[in-house]
Amino acid sequence: MHAILRQACSSRSGVLLRPQLAQPRVFRAPQLSRTLVTKRYTEEHEAVEFDDATGLGVVCITDHAQSSLGDVVFVELPVVGAEVVKGEQIGAVESVKAASDIYAPVSGTIEEVNETLNDQPGLLNKSAEEKGWLCKIKLSTPDEMETLLTEEGYKATWE
Repeated sequence: MHAILRQACSSRSGVLLRPQLAQPRVFRAPQLSRTLVTKRYTEEHEAVEFDDATGLGVVCITDHAQSSLGDVVFVELPVVGAEVVKGEQIGAVESVKAASDIYAPVSGTIEEVNETLNDQPGLLNKSAEEKGWLCKIKLSTPDEMETLLTEEGYKATWE
């Protein structure tokens, strides 16, 4: 019996009984892309967070602005698809204390607005720079970001 097994393993017919060597696997790491997200401010208390990978800037009012306004009761948002120019009025915020216009911090096309603010304007008080974002603008001139204030420069305008 042992002789038959030895013969089968050493002969051509025994190829199926021999252990197969594992084929080498080639691992290819996914290509990584770098994304730069820049946040800049205006003296009028708007902020824009620009993602260079998408070309979109998320516009909001600053936390300082919402605290100065008090309880927000109404938000007027821009229209999706509208072309805006830096410095142009794109909306307004009304609170129990005051009303304030919102200006485009950059030029481009309004791609999306935060519809949640229509039903929950107070979201600006709870999370002005995150959940309370106003709109997303596809920047036509990304270089305009360089003309806006850094966080330190912005804080220096009201401290």
